[in-house]
Amino acid sequence: MNDRPLHLAVALDGAGWHPAAWRSPDARPGALFTPGYWADLVAEAERGLLDLVTFEDALGPQSAAPHRPDDRTDQVRGSLDAVLLASHLALLTTHIGLVPTVNVTHTEPFHVAVGIATLDHVSEGRAGWRPQIASRAADAAHFGRRTTPQLTDDDVRDPERIAARLRPLFAEATDVVEVARRLWDSWEDDAEIRDTATGRFLDRDKLHHIDFEGAYFSVKGPSITPRPPQGQPVVASLAHASTPYEFAARGSDIVFVTPFDRAGAKAILAQVDEAADRVGRDLRDRPLRRFADVVVFLDDASGAAARRKEHLDALDGAEYTSDALVFTGTPGELADLLLDWRAAGLDGFRLRPGAVPHDLSAITRRLVPELRRRGAFRSAYGTGTLRARLGLPTPRNRYARQG
Repeated sequence: MNDRPLHLAVALDGAGWHPAAWRSPDARPGALFTPGYWADLVAEAERGLLDLVTFEDALGPQSAAPHRPDDRTDQVRGSLDAVLLASHLALLTTHIGLVPTVNVTHTEPFHVAVGIATLDHVSEGRAGWRPQIASRAADAAHFGRRTTPQLTDDDVRDPERIAARLRPLFAEATDVVEVARRLWDSWEDDAEIRDTATGRFLDRDKLHHIDFEGAYFSVKGPSITPRPPQGQPVVASLAHASTPYEFAARGSDIVFVTPFDRAGAKAILAQVDEAADRVGRDLRDRPLRRFADVVVFLDDASGAAARRKEHLDALDGAEYTSDALVFTGTPGELADLLLDWRAAGLDGFRLRPGAVPHDLSAITRRLVPELRRRGAFRSAYGTGTLRARLGLPTPRNRYARQG
C-alpha cells in the first residue's frame, strides 16, 4: 500500500453535476436555496471524513455552454453566494475544509482577502478559496466597468485556445492571489495586545502596509481582519491547460486537474511540474497538492449507475459529458480506479457527484468504507487546520521580523 495519505474532496453544485439531477426521485429542488439543504450535504461529507468540500459560484445564471448565457428553463438556474454559504456552514461543522469559489475578474482583491480571512476565523482554520476568472464576456455587463474576451465555439473545444484567449485574465488573477496573501500577512500573529489594564488593544508596529503596485490595481493595506488562523488559507485552482497550470504553480496550494485515464494523469502532472519549474517554484519548499477531478455516478449493482445516468440524459435531451472523466460503476470499481491513478503521482481526488444526495451518500457510505478496508483512507479526523491535514506547512509572515 502507498503510505501517503489519500485525500478526498467533494465538489458540490446545486442538485448535482448532471443538468437533469434536480429531476431525480430523491432530489430536493424546492430546497436548493435553503441553508438546511446545504447543511445536510456538508454534514454528509463530514460524516464520510472527507478533507474538504468546494462550492461552485458564478456571476450569472448557469448555462449549458460555458462561454455564453442561454434561455433554458429546464435546468437549475441560480445559486447562493459561495463565501457567505461557507461561513454559515462553518458554524455547523467541526473538521471538514470549506473552499468556496470566488470570481476575481470583477471583484476587488481587498474584499476577497477579507472575506476568506473571515471564513478562516469563523471556521477556526478550515477555510480555502478557489479563485475563478470570468470566462463569459456577458458577465461584465453586470458591472459595467470593463469588457472581457468573448470565447467562440471553436475556442471552447480546445483548452489551450481558451487559455490563450484568457491569458490576461489569468495574469490579473495571479496578482489578486498575491494581494490576498500579502493582506493575510499584513497583521502579525501577535499584533493584538488586548491589555485592558494599559488600554493597549493593538501593537501598531505589527500592522503593515503591503503597498502592492501592479499592472491591474494598487493596494495599500493593511487588511481590516487579523491574520487568519492558518496564516494563509488554502488556495485551490482548477486547471486544464498550460496557462492555468502556471497560475496554479505561482499561487495555489492545490490544483484540480482533469485527466481521463492514468496515462493522462501522469502526463498532466509532468506539465504541472514543468510549469512550477518555469515560474521558479521549489515544490519541496512550497508543496502543491494535485487532485484529479472525477464526475461520479455510483450504485452497488453492476450497470445500475450507467442506467441511471442514461435516464437523466434522456430527461435532459442530450448525453452528459464533462471536462473531467465521467465514471459510472460500483464503489469498488471506483476504488480500483482511484488507487490505480494515484500511482501516477496524485495526492487525492475531487469527486463531483452526478446527482445528490444519491451519489454523495454513495461516496461517503460505500466508497470511503471500501477505501478504508483497503487501508487507503483515514478512520477518523485528526486535529489541526485544513493546511495541516493536507500536509502543507504554515507560511511564515513575510512582514514579521525573523529571529
